Amino acid sequence: MNKHFRYIVFYTVFFCALSTSFAQLKIGYIQSERIRTEYEDFTDAESQLQMEYQKVQAEYEQMVLQLDSLSKDYEVKRLMALDKGESIKQQIMQMERSIQNFQAEKVGPQGELMKKSAQMEYEILGKVREAVRKVAIDKGFDYIIDAQMGLLYVKPQYDMTDDVLHELRNLKTEK
Repeated sequence: MNKHFRYIVFYTVFFCALSTSFAQLKIGYIQSERIRTEYEDFTDAESQLQMEYQKVQAEYEQMVLQLDSLSKDYEVKRLMALDKGESIKQQIMQMERSIQNFQAEKVGPQGELMKKSAQMEYEILGKVREAVRKVAIDKGFDYIIDAQMGLLYVKPQYDMTDDVLHELRNLKTEK
């Protein structure tokens, strides 16, 4: 019985100490989706990537039109039994390869647009992390978490999104 009593006392003291340490923690949260939609660097990057994608799309469509034209030319020459049919067939195959390579280089998983998007996001997220860190230190928070990651309930008073957006805008004007 004495042994069980010691365990009970130990766990009681342990949980009391644990609960008081949690009571002293200051936890805030941010809404990353709001930062994505309201922070100008995110929206500017998205616009820039959209313009790049439209350029790539226009180039791709031009290549497809060339391929279509070659295919029609091939059919006409083939039907007329002219000698140039084989050379056009080679051009068609070369154009098809060019289109596939173009797609892979521009919009594929390792393509230019994906790399540019990842680089821009990395740079912007670095700024967001810096702003979150500054807000956390300035306001005395132990933790700031992202509300988009599945929180079921948070008090609105701990929402640090506005503070982080403000800090992000301050970082931009300081440079």
